[in-house]
Amino acid sequence: MIFEIENAAVNTVSHLIQLSVAPVFLIAGVGAILGVLSQRLARIIDRVERLNTKLSQTIQEETRGRRASDLTAEASTALKQERHYLHIRARNMNTAILFCIMTGLLVASVIMVLFLSSFFVFDGGLLIAGLFIFGMGAFMVSLSLFIREIFMATYFMKRIQEK
Repeated sequence: MIFEIENAAVNTVSHLIQLSVAPVFLIAGVGAILGVLSQRLARIIDRVERLNTKLSQTIQEETRGRRASDLTAEASTALKQERHYLHIRARNMNTAILFCIMTGLLVASVIMVLFLSSFFVFDGGLLIAGLFIFGMGAFMVSLSLFIREIFMATYFMKRIQEK
């Protein structure tokens, strides 16, 4: 009799693990995308730092009464515009990272509710479905912001080439 109860518990746990495999792979994919988004943000931040250095050098040389050899007032304005544009791109990446993290947390919550509903015997189906739907919605927002950032970068590149 005890063996049957233990066997049923093992079967329940193994079934729960089977159900949680797909969300775990989804979390792994979200983690990989987080890496891509973080790298993209790091590249934007590096570019902003280089622009800030160029701008501070220009301001220092103009303050001393000299013009920078390769930077005119127009070029300085262009650098400021590019920096502003990079700040917008960085904000998009920050928001995309936020939504990607929300996706991971919501999918992890799906797994947690899956186990809790079995151990504490309550119907968590509606909660699981809701968490998963919101997780996928957050993932869609994250990917939409990522593609928007890519389009912005491409647009800026084309604009620079036209000048």
